Amino acid sequence: MGIGNTILRALVWWKGQTFGTQFFTWRHGIKVGEDAQGNVYYRNEDDKRRWVIFDGEVEASRISPAWHGWLHHTFNNHPGHEELDHKPWEKPHVENLTGSAAAYAPAGSIRRAAPVERADYEAWQPE
Repeated sequence: MGIGNTILRALVWWKGQTFGTQFFTWRHGIKVGEDAQGNVYYRNEDDKRRWVIFDGEVEASRISPAWHGWLHHTFNNHPGHEELDHKPWEKPHVENLTGSAAAYAPAGSIRRAAPVERADYEAWQPE
């Protein structure tokens, strides 16, 4: 870890856990589980505080709905302990891709590589 990363960890939270979070986790954290993206989930001894240490970018949309429910005390049991009932219409969780190259671009968007020919639209032409 270089000096730049050390300074960033001391001052900012969006580059990963800070030294304060790392120390608190070391002193009071009980590891509960890990998700498919490598994020690690912790709780304290009396289970009043629950938190996540992200593996990589700190982005809340990287947390699956099941872990989100556990973090916010909606569920008492964490996802590895007891699986949730899933509805047939539910899709697998994906993180928010807005602002990335993989973001959704609808037909006709200027971000699409090839323009889409539209048969249902006729451009106005002045007479």
